[in-house]
Amino acid sequence: MQDKIVDKIEKSVEQVGESISQSPFWQKHYNFTDKISISILDVIIIISVVFLTTLLLKLAFKIITKKLPKQDKNKFKVVYGYFRWVVYFIILFVTLHAVGVNVTAVFAASAALLLGVGLALQTLFQDIISGVFMLVDQSVHVGDIIELEGKVGRVEEIKLRTTRAVTIDNKVLIIPNHLYLTNSLYNWTQNDITTRESVSVGVAYGSDVQLVKKLLLQAASTHPDVLSAPEPTVVFTDFGDSALNFKIIFTINDSFLAQYPKSDIRFEIDRLFRENNISIPFPQRDIHIISKQ
Repeated sequence: MQDKIVDKIEKSVEQVGESISQSPFWQKHYNFTDKISISILDVIIIISVVFLTTLLLKLAFKIITKKLPKQDKNKFKVVYGYFRWVVYFIILFVTLHAVGVNVTAVFAASAALLLGVGLALQTLFQDIISGVFMLVDQSVHVGDIIELEGKVGRVEEIKLRTTRAVTIDNKVLIIPNHLYLTNSLYNWTQNDITTRESVSVGVAYGSDVQLVKKLLLQAASTHPDVLSAPEPTVVFTDFGDSALNFKIIFTINDSFLAQYPKSDIRFEIDRLFRENNISIPFPQRDIHIISKQ
């Protein structure tokens, strides 16, 4: 009786040994659920496919952007960033399906988790979708000068979730992309890199307005950053309470640094007005005291 039991144990051990030898450890499947099973070999295949996809995407990016100008290359880099993640997503699920993983079961098992993550990351998804809209409608490009919520900056990089801009005082401004959909965006360079700027000034009543116009044109036209075409223009804007209000309008080719030529022109206006006895008034009020007897 004991001999029979020993023989059975020996046969069982031999069968297990044969099954182990026929099925290497990397082919052993691990069951996460009843419908989701994956082996070490499947993981190796998935990692290899993702790695190969990364190499092919980088190669395609180099080939396509090889002869593109730097500005267009930066724009395509943004497109490439969005396209890359879409390709990764598709390749991952195609590979999972190819190695025998039930993709439908994966979605079903992770539905609750995805719902919780989606609710927690609503702002992140808004940023990503806004980034796609920015790319499609071409509202903002790298190099554009934008104004958003009173902040002005030159766009340096448009990423999947945020846009990085540098302000006039050389500070980095990180802008979540969803703000472009919820706020009014001013793109200073949407039409052209040149912009029309202006400086306003008031002069005392009784001043020679033709002389004022001449001096304002002289102050603007002599500045090296002001373009000769279109020519600077003077506009008599209003009869103010305490002054005659004028505006000198001119064009420059770098609106990002507009505050500096505008400051220079104000200095020049003040100098020319002093030399020609043109006074810039300050608000004045007449007070009448009525005494009652």
